[in-house]
Amino acid sequence: MGEISIWKLLIVVLLIVLLFGTKKLGSLGTDLGAALKGFKKAMNDVDEKNDGAQSATVVAEQTKVLNDERQK
Repeated sequence: MGEISIWKLLIVVLLIVLLFGTKKLGSLGTDLGAALKGFKKAMNDVDEKNDGAQSATVVAEQTKVLNDERQK
């Protein structure tokens, strides 16, 4: 009784299609895909920004080390 069979899933899908219609489900899928794409792009932008900040920190540290060596 607790198992979900393929027939139960097909009935649920059929009921959802009957309630919302294929056009609305299609637009919902498109909107969901666009939202995921935007989220992924934002995450990549944050990663690139962090990489740039880390690179600037490394350059600043290397410059400090070189200046310290020159002063010795």
